[in-house]
Amino acid sequence: MEHLLSQLNSKQREAVEFCDGPSLIIAGAGSGKTRVLTYKIAYLLEQGLPPYYILALTFTNKAAREMKSRIADLVGEKKARQLWMGTFHAIFSRILRNEAERIGFTPNFTIFDSSDSSNLVRLIIKEMQLDDKVYRPGAVHNQISRAKNGLITPGMYAQNREIIEYDRASKRPQLFEIYQRYQNRLKAANSMDFDDLLMYTNILLRDNPDVLEDYRNRFQFVLVDEYQDTNFAQHLIVKQLAELHHRVCVVGDDAQSIYSFRGANIDNILKFKSTFPQTQIFKLEQNYRSTQNIVNAANSLIKKNKEQIFKEVFSENEEGEKIEVVSAFSDFEEGLIVANKIARMRYEGHTGFSDVAILYRTNAQSRIFEESLRKKNIPYVIYGGLSFYQRKEIKDIISYFRLIVNPGDEEAFRRIVNYPTRGIGDVTVGKISESARLHNVSLWQILSSPLQYNLDVNRGTARKLALFHELINGFIADNETQNAYELAQTVLKNTGIVKEAYEDLTPEGMSRAQNIQELLNAINEFVSERQEQGEEDVRLVDFLSEVSLLTDQDTGDDEGNEKVTLMTVHSAKGLEFNHVFVVGMEEDLFPSSMAKFEPRGLEEERRLFYVAITRAKKTCTVTFARSRFRNGSTNATRESQFLKDIDPRFLLMEQKALTPARDELADGFWESLRQKRESSVFVRPSSRIPVSRTENSSLKLSEEAGQLKEGDVIEHERFGRGVVTSIEQSGGDKRAFVDFDSAGQKQLLLKFAKFKIVQ
Repeated sequence: MEHLLSQLNSKQREAVEFCDGPSLIIAGAGSGKTRVLTYKIAYLLEQGLPPYYILALTFTNKAAREMKSRIADLVGEKKARQLWMGTFHAIFSRILRNEAERIGFTPNFTIFDSSDSSNLVRLIIKEMQLDDKVYRPGAVHNQISRAKNGLITPGMYAQNREIIEYDRASKRPQLFEIYQRYQNRLKAANSMDFDDLLMYTNILLRDNPDVLEDYRNRFQFVLVDEYQDTNFAQHLIVKQLAELHHRVCVVGDDAQSIYSFRGANIDNILKFKSTFPQTQIFKLEQNYRSTQNIVNAANSLIKKNKEQIFKEVFSENEEGEKIEVVSAFSDFEEGLIVANKIARMRYEGHTGFSDVAILYRTNAQSRIFEESLRKKNIPYVIYGGLSFYQRKEIKDIISYFRLIVNPGDEEAFRRIVNYPTRGIGDVTVGKISESARLHNVSLWQILSSPLQYNLDVNRGTARKLALFHELINGFIADNETQNAYELAQTVLKNTGIVKEAYEDLTPEGMSRAQNIQELLNAINEFVSERQEQGEEDVRLVDFLSEVSLLTDQDTGDDEGNEKVTLMTVHSAKGLEFNHVFVVGMEEDLFPSSMAKFEPRGLEEERRLFYVAITRAKKTCTVTFARSRFRNGSTNATRESQFLKDIDPRFLLMEQKALTPARDELADGFWESLRQKRESSVFVRPSSRIPVSRTENSSLKLSEEAGQLKEGDVIEHERFGRGVVTSIEQSGGDKRAFVDFDSAGQKQLLLKFAKFKIVQ
């Protein structure tokens, strides 16, 4: 026994040895949480408790496998194999198969994955002849999922006045009927979805006292990992199982509760002592991961939260470097600064690429950093997601561009002919394809002359195909007169893609909308840079040529692991890196504008920043931009209020890096959303909406450009600060050569250049 306990520090040992009642282990970042949980199970086994009496619940299969492997090393494979250890869903599906008849199922029920569930919801919406642009399948499925995790059955849903009123206000008054039909179809198919595994387990235990007693007797000790991430259904199951014997131990960190959008309820851990009044609380406060400066900075940040279980995390590692705060002139320069710093760290021999992570608040931010890393030939990997140009919504829009430039592109045609939905189904596309094969022509040629090729479709379908043909032909005509950015705006305005994305207010829908806006940013950046370098007429085909090279790299050889990791902060939880860059630390980005609805949202955003900082072992660099390109123009931004929450003793920053605190916050998410929808790009699609074109030949030098001379220091809209090294006149055009701090040497055609002289 002592050989086990001797490997723990005093606080870890106390938590492991206490087995006489409920316990809550608050495990600070990097404090050895998994170690304590595995040693506690090994301790229980060494004390003589049979392994089949122990229930250990985790959130991921990876965590369950890791813990079982560690326990096997401590007490032997045979004992470890007999533990009831696994994810909530895996354990409860096992229980439900044992007791299936009690809830009206047979033991061989099947489990729908998220794709199966979404497809069934989509089918029901179609069968009910509802508008899938109002009853968006993803949003409907999310609402059903939230109901199930709140243990709200279809019958309860239909009787809940507050929910019904919410659905009516959302213009989805029949959502309760979709839920009822969805659940009936699952039951008829002897199937459950993931949420059912939790809901039916609660129903089983609630309605069958003998079953509840049996499992209470069977699970003599209940342990739960990451308790701050549990939802109402999971919390209630744990409560029911441990309500009599009180032999329950939960481990977690309220300061790392960041998944409320998935249904996680921080109250489960904050109020655990209310559920089990005899709870003993143990705090693991020694951080073995990070330097003292990183730990101290994170502590000073999280102390600003009111709702928390107070703890004082400390580190006995080296003091380490202070957290560096870097202000960039623009989001473009921010990407260059980070890439340059990583290249310098590598060149100086201190760092492998795999030791570095770039963490951002939203997926859309990855694009700038991907492109900046490529320019430096720095390999990278997107963790838990796709590279920017491989995301579905981006590939869909790029397919429109491809078809405009090359109407014979069959793959692009197939991808967008019914996107957004316009009633052109697979059967119709199959007929077009067969006709094209028979006549040895392209799909577009069949669409251009359906009568000539005897395309066998009814009048209604022919009309839909004609409208699609007219839409694309209009874009092809626009391509003769509009540059790449202007044409991209035209396409997004007239196809309805943006309208569809912005009406989906689920986290996934909002991420898609952000990605679409970021694609526009990328095209504008591409056009502006080419124009400033002297290419006045930058076409869509030029942008596609560049993108095709980027996507080829994305799908290239992925062997080896010497790569910088890019990911959202949410994806980074549980991971650690020697060097971490937390980027985009600006108001309305981090914290998100959505967090301004209420204090709890803001506190969760602060916890998210805490998670980001505590991923770092040796160094942490925080960056923000003073301007960011959004909605077709460059907008001034303000650094995140969270930077002022950190004790300045632990920061390394420019004297004027932070602006004075403002009196009040911005208007918030809904106002921001309204502005986006009413902006020049995000408007409702009509028959056709023209985009004004700037005639390059009429552009004259600005007063600023006319006064520019060698030796001037300028601030460029994208490249940031630089020194003019020379100015040349070529024909009717005036050019400046500038040495930028982050972007290096650049040539600017002054009639297009966007800058100001600062000295």
